[in-house]
Amino acid sequence: MKCKHFGECGSCSLYGKSYPAQLAEKMGRLSGMLEPFYRGAITPFPSPDAHYRARAEYKIFHDEAGCHYAMRHLDKKRFVTLEECPMVAEPIAKRMWKLMERIDADDELSRRLFGIEFLSATTDEVLVTMLYHRKLDEAWEERARALQEALGLWIIGRSRKQKVVLEREYVTEALEVAGRTWHYRHYEQSFTQPNPFVNRGMIAWAMTQAHRYGRGDFCELYAGAGNFTIPLSTLFEKTIATEISKRSIKAALENCELNGIDNITFVRMSSEEFTEALEGKRAFTRLKNVDLSSYDIGTVLVDPPRAGLDEGTRRLISKFDTILYISCNPETLTRDLETLSKTHRVMDAALFDQFAYTPHMEAGVILVKMKN
Repeated sequence: MKCKHFGECGSCSLYGKSYPAQLAEKMGRLSGMLEPFYRGAITPFPSPDAHYRARAEYKIFHDEAGCHYAMRHLDKKRFVTLEECPMVAEPIAKRMWKLMERIDADDELSRRLFGIEFLSATTDEVLVTMLYHRKLDEAWEERARALQEALGLWIIGRSRKQKVVLEREYVTEALEVAGRTWHYRHYEQSFTQPNPFVNRGMIAWAMTQAHRYGRGDFCELYAGAGNFTIPLSTLFEKTIATEISKRSIKAALENCELNGIDNITFVRMSSEEFTEALEGKRAFTRLKNVDLSSYDIGTVLVDPPRAGLDEGTRRLISKFDTILYISCNPETLTRDLETLSKTHRVMDAALFDQFAYTPHMEAGVILVKMKN
């Protein structure tokens, strides 16, 4: 990827080496981190070197020349106005500059606009959220609807205590994995995987490991909108999944319907609460229609936040035969492996380069319980 803003724009902090060289450096770092637990091959899942980000957020900078997209400078003290942004997915790239041109020419759309967020899918759908420091009225809605129709996208307007959805608040993704197309509704301002190309590889890798090492019924903690849960559920008779966000649970149920999946029970609980429920420490009304004793959980997938797993969750999953651990922070992954490796052996590992041109990397490991 070539970008005239390398060295200034803070969104891409690695730019002095070619993308293959950056990926090789990350592979070396991850290999060193996992060495105490695993010395086998690590499978890399590289990103395309351009047009890979399905989500993007920009500040809007106003000056005498008009409106501009802006990103924080590498020094974190100022902003850089952008003339290009080749990291964004093609559906965003082909619309974002036309969008800004029309906004800049329309006082109703540009007035007190301070941010724009994009969410896209490989299906060419794009959702645009426009953020304002003013109340949005009928005049804004009329102009926004015209803009929406002209550019073939959907628009949401937000200001303090106000949200205006002109037509829809999600895009529908379609990912081909394991010989099947999986459909997902990705909602505005909800968590979604940012790189659909690497995400496809993540799901495929997890399905391969679950097929090879999976036992019993399947459980997923931190399930989100079902990104992993739905495809992996087809490898098991019964699946139970937890997620704390109401909105993500709603999307997960819709995604089950989109994909014709009916063997998943989604429970709105944190991993800590689910641990207490499985261990019989607390009774939850949210589980009144769920018979936990009917599940013979043998395989668990965890995809925790950057903080990794809490002590109770580590203790819980160490009881299961097979652990699939997807990590957005290899440092906390290795911390958790210090505990999990006492009962389980790492059988395989992968690097998922969701954030090309940054030091950030994600990883996956599959652990199988050691026999006494």
